Amino acid sequence: RFHPPTARPPPRAAPREPAHTGRGFFRWGGAPPGAGPPREPAPSQPKTFLMVEFDLDNRSAATSNAFASMFDIDPPITDVQAPAFYLARDKWIASGVHPGIPEHMIAAWEWPKAQPLPQDLRLVVGSQIYKRRDNLYGGSGWFDRDPVAIVALPVKTEMVVGPGQ
Repeated sequence: RFHPPTARPPPRAAPREPAHTGRGFFRWGGAPPGAGPPREPAPSQPKTFLMVEFDLDNRSAATSNAFASMFDIDPPITDVQAPAFYLARDKWIASGVHPGIPEHMIAAWEWPKAQPLPQDLRLVVGSQIYKRRDNLYGGSGWFDRDPVAIVALPVKTEMVVGPGQ
């Protein structure tokens, strides 16, 4: 996970407005709560999941799963683990996204029982830069930069029921 900047805050982005992260573009959709993740069977104990739909366009030269660390809830919420990622087209767990093939995706956070769902979910969106030679080892790679946007998504009030429920 990346860390928020200590300097000036990133600009606000509206839902559906693209955020360029260096490796690609994110475009944010809705944030519905659900009784289960998109693909998995219903949990044996009642649970709540908060899901965020987004479009991702990997603009790097290689298949990548870097999207999993490019955004986070802002401010962080205690007891909320990293989300699971799914491809919206078939509800399969997402791994690497291929370059030049945009994907509609879903991030699903298991929401703690003691924590009420927010009215708006704020996400801070990070960025990375590619360097042919880094300053320390002289190798190439993607390196974290300051966040590029904060997006506030209204949390939908209707509960989404996943498969098997």
